[in-house]
Amino acid sequence: MKMKSKFERKKIRQAGFTLVEVMVTMVIIGLLATVVVLNVLPAQDKATVQKVKTDISVLSQALELYKLDMNTYPENLEGLTTPPDGGNDDRYQKGGYIKFLPRDPWNKDYLYRFPGENGPYDIWSLGADGQEGGEGVNADITNWNR
Repeated sequence: MKMKSKFERKKIRQAGFTLVEVMVTMVIIGLLATVVVLNVLPAQDKATVQKVKTDISVLSQALELYKLDMNTYPENLEGLTTPPDGGNDDRYQKGGYIKFLPRDPWNKDYLYRFPGENGPYDIWSLGADGQEGGEGVNADITNWNR
């Protein structure tokens, strides 16, 4: 068996990283992750609120098309996808006025009231917390306060 030289033994001992090097690397990665999260989360909240506003706008347009054909607004939002009275009305648009009813980003149904208290109809989402009122992503998003 051949003896390893002093240089070869030192080289073997120096292979790998020390605990301090690994810890410094982890701290740097943690700091970078924190900066990214702090910059991305507000953008996600804005995108979520914008999605609700877009959904409400699409539902409003579908309700207006429904009214043009049927001379009234539906009793509920399901009327936009399902014909009234079992589909016996020839005025109802074939295929419905929207393909499916969207859900808000917090996986809740949009709320609808006809007749509305703020217009002919009201459509709204209660926000992330599911409660009336609130601020930021918890605020109610409506078709009457845009």
